[in-house]
Amino acid sequence: MYFKYYKQSPLLLPLLLLLIAFASCKYKPADRKNISFKNVIGIHYTEVKRRLHTGRSFDNHGYEVDPAWKMFFMSKDSASVFSPDSNRFLTFPVTLDHDSLFSVANTWLRAKKVTKDSMIFQVMQVETNVIYLLRSNIYMTFYADDYIKKLNKSLTDLQKPDRGDTVFVRERAALANKYPDSLFAARQPVVLKSKSPLVKVEKEEVIAQVMNHYNTSESYLDPIYDITIHKAYQDFSYSFKVLVDVNGQMHFVKNLVYTFPEYRESTIRIIKGIIDGYLKVYIAVKPGETLAIPHTSLITINVVGRKK
Repeated sequence: MYFKYYKQSPLLLPLLLLLIAFASCKYKPADRKNISFKNVIGIHYTEVKRRLHTGRSFDNHGYEVDPAWKMFFMSKDSASVFSPDSNRFLTFPVTLDHDSLFSVANTWLRAKKVTKDSMIFQVMQVETNVIYLLRSNIYMTFYADDYIKKLNKSLTDLQKPDRGDTVFVRERAALANKYPDSLFAARQPVVLKSKSPLVKVEKEEVIAQVMNHYNTSESYLDPIYDITIHKAYQDFSYSFKVLVDVNGQMHFVKNLVYTFPEYRESTIRIIKGIIDGYLKVYIAVKPGETLAIPHTSLITINVVGRKK
């Protein structure tokens, strides 16, 4: 398969000139190493570390890349990858390509290192036959299970975020607390708990489906809470976003339902009244946190009021 490489730069003219220059150069297949897994067939590997190109497990918005894969190569063109949903290993074909590129489990990877003790893969962002280099910024590190047994560390210790991650999260948390616009998602989202039998709180659970590629691991980025208030002053229904600060206080951000311009201000006043008169009174709030560090984070609330 032939791939095009893009860095998604707006400087199209310089890129075209570069492409013309490269086109005049002679392509040597030997310059691009092909990968082989012949020497590691049958060795079981577990992912112990997943990092962004920055070396961190978290990006500036709070998204965390978690080590999750277990795999072994059954032959030079097939591999078995563990599926947490099925709780078993599933077999996938391995498609080899030039420049150490290969595909397995519907994922394109570039092999950076392959030995009997460890492997390092770069996750490639591929659409049709185009590789987007600037988005190919995640690296997976695997250790052979037998190698892990020789280390003086548990798998849990190997997989957890390091000290650099803690320092980074502490800095981002402080920034989010000081400047609410510097949003940082909480890895352990806000907890809302009703203090009254008249108020019901449910956190929406994301269901694995085709739309999210059967991956629910990113649901913490946009936590949604459904709140029903019985014996309210009147029937109502609103959806809005609030910031929950480090002290557990809610601060209105925006209404999520279209409202005619002439009703926008009054609608916002009503929502703020619901927050102050109901939510702050009848709901206990625990702020979101990341690596046990509480910080301001954004959540979505769908609230329904019923007179009965």
